[in-house]
Amino acid sequence: MGHSTIAEEKFVFTQEAKKKLIILLAIGIVLFIAGVFFARSADHSEGSGGHAGVMVEKLVAAADESAAAEHASGEHHETAPWIKRILTTLWMNNVFFVGLGIIGLFFVAIQFAAQAGWSAGLKRIPLAMGHWIPIAGLLTLVLWFVTNHDIFHWTHSYLYDENSGSYDTIIAEKAPYFFWPGEAGGFPIFFIARMVIFFGMWYWFFTMIKKNMMAEDLDADTKHWYKNRSISAWFLVFFAVSSSVSAWDWVMSIDTHWFSTMFGWYVFASWWVTGLALITLIVASLKEAGYLKIVNSNHLHDLGKFVFAFSIFWTYIWFGQFLLIYYAHIPEETVYFIERMRTSPYSWIFFANLILNFVLPFLLLMTRDAKRHLSMLKLVCPIIIVGHWFDFYNMVTPGVMKEQGGLGLLEIGTAFIFLAAFLWITLSSLSKMPLFGKNHPLLEESLHHHI
Repeated sequence: MGHSTIAEEKFVFTQEAKKKLIILLAIGIVLFIAGVFFARSADHSEGSGGHAGVMVEKLVAAADESAAAEHASGEHHETAPWIKRILTTLWMNNVFFVGLGIIGLFFVAIQFAAQAGWSAGLKRIPLAMGHWIPIAGLLTLVLWFVTNHDIFHWTHSYLYDENSGSYDTIIAEKAPYFFWPGEAGGFPIFFIARMVIFFGMWYWFFTMIKKNMMAEDLDADTKHWYKNRSISAWFLVFFAVSSSVSAWDWVMSIDTHWFSTMFGWYVFASWWVTGLALITLIVASLKEAGYLKIVNSNHLHDLGKFVFAFSIFWTYIWFGQFLLIYYAHIPEETVYFIERMRTSPYSWIFFANLILNFVLPFLLLMTRDAKRHLSMLKLVCPIIIVGHWFDFYNMVTPGVMKEQGGLGLLEIGTAFIFLAAFLWITLSSLSKMPLFGKNHPLLEESLHHHI
């Protein structure tokens, strides 16, 4: 089967598919509005309710004395819990989908840098996911300015004032990381600069790689592939640093007193396996709809292996981080897990996380056949995507909401809105280019790929 016999394929973003996404968006908006209504009513009816045990309260108080001092000093008007819930779920969903956008680009870059041939027929799918990056950048910047004081405790200026009753030594020592070269407690110049640079660079790498991929469709010269190989290598170096630092900035700094040296890896592992599951799910759905004729069960097997392997990798990082903190038993570190293991609704999510993200993928994808069947991949991938959404929920929410956190219509509605928008951008981008590069120098290798 030579290049000349390969018909160029184009994905058609049908009216029916658009209608389904609009319905998903509408359901999301309805659930979101209903969730806001219920959260407001619950706030008014409950004076103060908490499910946390006494031990949790003691530990949380010990780890977060500054928050209590802030409350007592009355220097900061406390936002209503229902508003905090809205801001928290917006931030958490945004960070989750930022990951899916950059993992699309990361997947493409890895294939180029590794000179991989097997994936030649399906690289356009992760490339389409990368179109979310500029939207994610804009959303992250806007959301940060809307949510900062409620989600990021370190943004309060009185924490850095030695004469204030709320002065916090630990946070004050971290000030240069956020505020350099400005003054502590002012505008976080360094923090925002990192955010802008990361998104700017990710988007630049994305446009360069896409440009070469599209140029290759018109011109069969291998120079485009070689250019992408070197751009991808540079991107991977930049991504290694930026993905970790963005995890510290946008997730870990929510629990300002707590830190984990493995956290960058942990967030990356969660993003990566979710991205792989989404790529696999889209490939499987397209294949089932009659597209991607050049993708066979061997290619599906490779995607299945990726999903299987990195579910185990995520679990390894999860366990490594947990074990180090559990074994050292230092109160300011263990509070992070105690809060999540002993408080509703985080506690059931904490354990469900391990079942959805490790036990089920491990058992369901263990056999060779399971990785080669569309039906099995279409079952396992959504489980992983939902499981890691829970993972991000538990990373972000407890640090902001403490024992007032909830998981209901509000959170599910927000997820649906983001999912509909993300899929719309991905599928409409995919429909604007051929489904695979007919002049890809390794396409022949992909066609004869057999494992």
